[in-house]
Amino acid sequence: MPISRTRNFSIIAHIDHGKTTLSDRLLEFTKTISDREKQDQLLDAMDLERERGITIKAHPVTMNYKAKDGHVYKLNLLDTPGHVDFSYEVSRSLAACEGALLLVDASQGVEAQTVANLNLAMQQNLHVIPVINKIDLPSADVEKCKRQLEDILQLPADEAVPASAKMGIGIQDILEAVVRLIPPPKDPHDGYLRASVFDSVFDAYRGVVSYVRVVSGNIVRGQKIRMMSTGLDYEVKDLGIFRPKMTSSEHLQPGDVGYLIANVKSTADVKIGDTITESRKPAPEPLPGFKEIHPLVFSGIYPVSTDDFESLKAAVGKLQINDSAFTFMAESSAALGFGFRCGFLGLLHMEIVQERLRREFQMDVISTYPSVIYQVRKTDGTEMEVDNPTFLPAAQEIDEIREPIVKVFIMIPNEYIGDIMQLVMDKRGTVETTETLDDRRVMLHTVLPLNEILVDFNDKLKSLTRGYGSMDYEHAGYRADDLVKMDILIAGESVDAFSCIVHRAKAESRGRQLCIKLKDVIPQQLFVVAIQAAIGGKIIARESISALRKDVTAKCYGGDITRKRKLLEKQKEGKKKMKAIGRVNIPQEAFIEVLKNG
Repeated sequence: MPISRTRNFSIIAHIDHGKTTLSDRLLEFTKTISDREKQDQLLDAMDLERERGITIKAHPVTMNYKAKDGHVYKLNLLDTPGHVDFSYEVSRSLAACEGALLLVDASQGVEAQTVANLNLAMQQNLHVIPVINKIDLPSADVEKCKRQLEDILQLPADEAVPASAKMGIGIQDILEAVVRLIPPPKDPHDGYLRASVFDSVFDAYRGVVSYVRVVSGNIVRGQKIRMMSTGLDYEVKDLGIFRPKMTSSEHLQPGDVGYLIANVKSTADVKIGDTITESRKPAPEPLPGFKEIHPLVFSGIYPVSTDDFESLKAAVGKLQINDSAFTFMAESSAALGFGFRCGFLGLLHMEIVQERLRREFQMDVISTYPSVIYQVRKTDGTEMEVDNPTFLPAAQEIDEIREPIVKVFIMIPNEYIGDIMQLVMDKRGTVETTETLDDRRVMLHTVLPLNEILVDFNDKLKSLTRGYGSMDYEHAGYRADDLVKMDILIAGESVDAFSCIVHRAKAESRGRQLCIKLKDVIPQQLFVVAIQAAIGGKIIARESISALRKDVTAKCYGGDITRKRKLLEKQKEGKKKMKAIGRVNIPQEAFIEVLKNG
């Protein structure tokens, strides 16, 4: 098939606007899958994706479509995730396309993520076709959506295709729009092979399977290829396209999206965004890659049983293969033994990685409270980055601590604006501007410390706006603030695992919370145990665990009262001595309990 009849496009949208349902309908309409294979969420291969009803990985598929002009077109579709934590998956998929379908829910209109995903598509210079989905809903308002497309997104409303993926309305119109409006791939015709790797998965029997988009040249079986970032050569063992399952083919030509297997044994040898070329006649320069993604949230992951460390090491290594945003390095803690310091793009990403460790590798893991990277300038002028409170220098050596801040775009109905502004202020944020989108909704442009939105910001936003609020954020650099390290002392000894970096204004309430939590989980000792939160040498919160008292007078019955007094005095002396030299052994369960609840 000539390259002029190939179209590469992806579907982008806010969460739950119907991307995966639409891709199901497109596969059925183009007869790519038989009636026997039909099922909902066909492209969501992971159990986790089906259960949560979200897409985590982007999925490619090739369809043949006979258009109204009588020609048959090859359409390569990439279904992408909608959640903010997986926007790197979206940007990688868009790099393999020339166009995108932007879905908008007819009843909810444009949301925060719609704007973010459109910006990603615009950065790649893609042709964007708006699709107004869910027009069958009683609350659908197509005219309002068209106005929002022009006012908020600056997209031509007359190109918008009304459709309902669930009912199968407008599917052919969408395919015709793809054929008519999305340009075919360009081929430089210079004789060099160039293919870009946009994802990879590990197969236990066949090694690394690379998902590629061919830009120029042909790939055939038995060909010797080279990875341009590592300079290593391999031989192509198998290649093909996705219909949606892997289907072998003889060759991949320019514009094709498919897979390639070339006896690559370790996933470290395949870099996402790398360029594949021929080893005999390598291309002069690689294709422009994707921008490197840096994790924003860090958390320690430890095996519950210390014997499982090696299995955990193998598991995180395999996970990193097809999730290039996930990073890890070994670390050890006095309380939890050996484990890994892992970097994630956000909390949902962290939750998904932990869940995949449990399911796919049967690992039982504990994770520590999530933290971010702080930049520290010391009094001698040197700079350092700290992602673990344990490595923070002593207070007298610190000149200033800078924390990462994010620009957060919050879309909410008008009536909740006061509550949300209060929430932003509680989280040490500022509202920079408010923008009226239509008669019902406003968009707040706010700046907040990343540390504050990590744990419960999105949950609070949803509960305050009854589920109608949506948010999206982007990294906005660093800002200095009055941050301090808070230590937790148990019986006068500092416990590393509970240390954290907090803002001075919030230190007292956070310290009190932790002390109360620890009081519930640390078992009683034979002496009074003080649990204290401290900043430097100053105690800011305290709770006490009362002593266990053994009944030493049990064997005295009758007789003179002085016998009992003597025994009680002796016990008091013993307790004094115990308090001076006794140590509190904190059981592993106490750590797990506190860290679980953050």
